[in-house]
Amino acid sequence: MREALEAVVREAGQMMLSRQEAAVHRKEGHFNFVTERDLQIQEFLRGRLAALLPGSCFFSEEQDNQGLTDAPTWIVDPIDGTINYMRGRRCSAVSVALLHGRRPTLAAVYDPFADEMFTARAGEGCQLNGQPVHVADTPYERALITVGTTPYEPELMRLGMQAAYAVLRQAGDIRRSGSAALDLAWVACGRTDAFFEMRLSPWDFAGGALLVEEAGGKLCDPQHEEIDYGKPSRMLAANPACYQPVLDILRQAQQGRLEAL
Repeated sequence: MREALEAVVREAGQMMLSRQEAAVHRKEGHFNFVTERDLQIQEFLRGRLAALLPGSCFFSEEQDNQGLTDAPTWIVDPIDGTINYMRGRRCSAVSVALLHGRRPTLAAVYDPFADEMFTARAGEGCQLNGQPVHVADTPYERALITVGTTPYEPELMRLGMQAAYAVLRQAGDIRRSGSAALDLAWVACGRTDAFFEMRLSPWDFAGGALLVEEAGGKLCDPQHEEIDYGKPSRMLAANPACYQPVLDILRQAQQGRLEAL
């Protein structure tokens, strides 16, 4: 199944590359868009993943979703990093996770611009283009940390920026990529040391979360501890050395204890 999923996701990635001038539509919320290519890839994945696992459910960004159940369910983001894709920034990915019992058991995140395929199966580790990868052991004071800005929700944006400022004063440096799936994949392979955002949807984080877990990292919803893959969550993923320091800052932000910007 892992190899079959990789082939399907790779084909979806090639669809991303084939035509980037697809029509763009505005969605609800500030600076929130969908392209015709998102919709085309979603429908391609719906058909191919159903063929891989007959009877499975399909949970995706560009549709109205029913509540998550214990049934086998594909959680899909056809293009994670749509704004990057629209602007030709070459930092977007196809993200797919298979859940059993509401937990990810198989995942693939593919960056077609770099031809990098990140995959993981529960209990079998994380791979990049077929080679095992692991989170870094960089200490917090030298850490490179990526952040999401939560642009659709002003209050969470403010909390996230306060937390980013606090992290920047203590750790090495911060980055903003615009693709949560790739942010999580980069933590998994050791390119960065932590990632956080104050609100992400399941299709943003389901695939990347399994990559991080299988690569030896730690993750949680800083607000509720346990991650609920059926609804939006706050997200922290980090190598073990950086996990607690960043978690402490995120909790301080939630409690209103950080310096105002």
